Amino acid sequence: MRVLVTGATGFVGRPLLVALQAAEHEVHAAVRRPPRLPLPAGIEVVPAPDLGETGDWRTVLDGVDAVVHLAGIAHVGADIAEARYDLVNHQASAALALAAVQAGIGRFVFVSSIRAQCRPVATHPLSEGDPPRPTDAYGRSKLAAEADILASGIGATILRPVAMYGPGMKGNFDTLARLARLPVPLPFGSLRNRRSLLSVAAMADAVVFTLETAATIGGTYIVADAVPVTLVDIIAALRSAAGRPRRLFHLPAAVFRTAARLIGRSDLWDRLDGELIASPARLAAFGWRPEPDTCAALARAVHLFQSERLAFQKGPGAA
Repeated sequence: MRVLVTGATGFVGRPLLVALQAAEHEVHAAVRRPPRLPLPAGIEVVPAPDLGETGDWRTVLDGVDAVVHLAGIAHVGADIAEARYDLVNHQASAALALAAVQAGIGRFVFVSSIRAQCRPVATHPLSEGDPPRPTDAYGRSKLAAEADILASGIGATILRPVAMYGPGMKGNFDTLARLARLPVPLPFGSLRNRRSLLSVAAMADAVVFTLETAATIGGTYIVADAVPVTLVDIIAALRSAAGRPRRLFHLPAAVFRTAARLIGRSDLWDRLDGELIASPARLAAFGWRPEPDTCAALARAVHLFQSERLAFQKGPGAA
């Protein structure tokens, strides 16, 4: 299958290119600018329109059998206007789906987000049967894009991943990894709320799986590792990967809550203390296998990232 991947140079895009090649697909990487790091050999690089502008996808889609759409604004930011989210994440995605229909393309996998379904925390384990109730511009833009893509008539599959981790992870995971490397005890022993996470490798596998599984067409699927983990589990895994002893002590939750409020980051407290459990059972019922051990996969990701960074710093031909 000839597969076009938008957002091919991003956090999910790069491992997805490798996974698609391993599954013997011909891969076209749509990029707006030359990638900073070289893509795997054998990937055909094609110029992509700017999602924030009106662009012509016809040349990009020429000769393609399927599209995986990853590109877009991939984070929640108070500095980004709702209209910008709608333009880039919703309208541009819908336009790409319609262009794919006009080009005679039969398959379209859209990587949405669990935020199209809920706020950063949930009071009960989530499934695809829960009515979507996004609470921010990012989530609303993703949900609107889902609806228009499904309505376009293309053979679409919608994936809603939870928070992802893997080599090169940024944001909250990178912050936690930096904290875990500190040679001092850390005050997270009391934070035992559970959260569903997702290995980026498992995410790439889910995309390949849905592309190759016609039965998933027309469906929306949560993508997550098999078992939710606590923040204590996450920090302990990161400490172990960094070669540090566990050394976690208990600090009252009220201290964290007050500190977050004083710095204007109550949302950060929600992510630290709140639960978000999401079940991948619907996609697994078709035969996809979620990552069974999040902590082990997280430790592997840290080790891999450290090895890759060391090799990059040494440069080619280093002993």
